Amino acid sequence: MSNKEAAMNRLPQGALAIVPAVFAMALTDAIIKQWSAGISLWQIWVLRSLVVLPILWVLARGRVRVAGAGWVAVRSLALILMYLTMYPALAFIDMSVAGAAFYTAPFFIVALSALFLGQRISLSQGVAILLGFAGLLLIVRPFGLAFTPVVILPVAAAFFYACSAVVTNARCLTMTPVVMGFWLNVAFLGLGGLALLAIRAGLSPAGMDFPFLLAGWRPMALQDWCVIGVLALLMVGVAIGVAMAYQSPQTAVIATLEYCYMIFAILWGFVFFGDVPDLWTVLGMMLIAIGGCAALLVRPSRALEAKA
Repeated sequence: MSNKEAAMNRLPQGALAIVPAVFAMALTDAIIKQWSAGISLWQIWVLRSLVVLPILWVLARGRVRVAGAGWVAVRSLALILMYLTMYPALAFIDMSVAGAAFYTAPFFIVALSALFLGQRISLSQGVAILLGFAGLLLIVRPFGLAFTPVVILPVAAAFFYACSAVVTNARCLTMTPVVMGFWLNVAFLGLGGLALLAIRAGLSPAGMDFPFLLAGWRPMALQDWCVIGVLALLMVGVAIGVAMAYQSPQTAVIATLEYCYMIFAILWGFVFFGDVPDLWTVLGMMLIAIGGCAALLVRPSRALEAKA
């Protein structure tokens, strides 16, 4: 079987992997939003990774060495930056708003693919990007009284997520999803541990009261350990599902299916917090979804197909 045939065989499994992964991602975001006042992100990362790493080690049968370690590190860094810009925003804005702002990611995927993979942006894709941007403006209403600059953080998270998706598709096709998930959690563990040590040493900014990022280690009740266990299981699913999905030869199809996140974000936002998006937010989400699908599903030119 040729490499091209093997890649095409990954499309159905990629499509089946992304929907449950996005479901787990939205549920994880809701849990962390609810829990963010009681524990720091760094403690979550350390404890969750300590649970997840042995599971991924067993699933990988101990074969966690990779030839393209540099690209795995770049991918992991992009995902860490995504979480560092997404999670703090969840404490201040509704999940539906954060989710809609985050799913500007397809527009970044199109732009990064053009910049680094040589794929030209067509007129149709340009119109789709403008449509999605109009949807984002409907949601954030930058000139309204209720506007908060915090909404910029999920947009930054979208950029970093797009970076990880492009790197996964361009440079990590030969690596197993379990191994990529393993090294991502090694990065979480290392960064979380360093942050906790820095906070304990008094290196955190003075005069700032944001426990989610600036609190040190806190005692854990039985309920907290149960939450860590749930987050660990969800993390395994997200890490493997997203890596598997973006090894598909058609990132456009996968990224389009990721718009299910907005449905799940509304669901969990209502279940956990009683949030109901207003009409402008719903209209904006629809424009972003339509624009993102159009931007991703426009077929490349024949020259690009031949080049691929």
